[in-house]
Amino acid sequence: MKALVYHGPGSKSWEDVPDPVLQDETDAIVRVETTTICGTDLHILKGDVPAVVDGRILGHEGVGVVTEIGAGCTQVKVGDRVIISCVSKCMTCSYCLQGLTSHCQTLGGIGWIFGHLIDGTQAELVRVPFADHGLIPLPDGVSAEQGAMLSDILPTGYEIGVLNGAVKEGDVVAVIGAGPVGLSAIMTAATRGASKVIAVDSNKFRLEESLTFGATDTVDVGAGVDVVEALRAHSSDGLGVDVAIEAVGLPATFGTALDSIRPGGHVANVGVHGESVSFPLERDWINNITITTGLVNATTAPELLEEVTAGRMDPGKFVTHRFTFDQVIEAYDTFARAADEHAIKVVISRTE
Repeated sequence: MKALVYHGPGSKSWEDVPDPVLQDETDAIVRVETTTICGTDLHILKGDVPAVVDGRILGHEGVGVVTEIGAGCTQVKVGDRVIISCVSKCMTCSYCLQGLTSHCQTLGGIGWIFGHLIDGTQAELVRVPFADHGLIPLPDGVSAEQGAMLSDILPTGYEIGVLNGAVKEGDVVAVIGAGPVGLSAIMTAATRGASKVIAVDSNKFRLEESLTFGATDTVDVGAGVDVVEALRAHSSDGLGVDVAIEAVGLPATFGTALDSIRPGGHVANVGVHGESVSFPLERDWINNITITTGLVNATTAPELLEEVTAGRMDPGKFVTHRFTFDQVIEAYDTFARAADEHAIKVVISRTE
């Protein structure tokens, strides 16, 4: 088969590799129909994730058809069209049972293994461990593109942003960073009753798009405004927003989130940080604030899928660029220049 293979920082290729085979009785093999590229894949190619070794097939999102199952599979069947969850889970260890599947102990304490610790989904075929728990049936009427967005980004924005931020009826919510995950938080915040959802970014295209995803207001960082004051002005009393969702992963944006919340507010950090941030505890110890972080558990994908099938949510609108499998290198080049290319999510699909 063909697959996108990592060969060290800055090096990747679309090449022939052996087909995957069942290794455990709970495995399944999936013929990938559609996959996509995540910002994490770009971090890997920069050398930021040293656990990813030379020869690893990248990718952790996608939709496909089950072609083979192990003897221990009781839920999935050959021929099933499925969403491949970005988080693998045994559903028997203590962490899985309490809903923290991203820390599955059977898998060594980390549920994100595709394209990280085992071969991933940017391939014609992929082996899926614990397939009964890692594959979600894709209903008729839901497209492969919509389904692929439920592998990772939509659950990430919802779980780590909206749910961790405890968004509730009437809340004013700021989403700092209107990239794919920020837009996921914007799309799902309304499901919890937010009265205002304010998108904060310096990219005019993303700000414009955020309004189609559910943002009620925008703040353009590049317009010379005081972002914190602009966000506070959106609260009824000027004290600040109820929830700030940080979806960038920089010290400055974390600081903006922290500065913009009201006493008793929440900062839900979704961004992947590569350096330390400043937390002025001498200022904020008295403010009864809550700060959360997290890696997606992807346990809300079935709930979000219900929103899609009911027509209340369309994750297909994330897709701005489409490529075939043999154009995967071009797809990476486009996604790496997302701001210039006006790219939100790129999808890579089979042609046959």
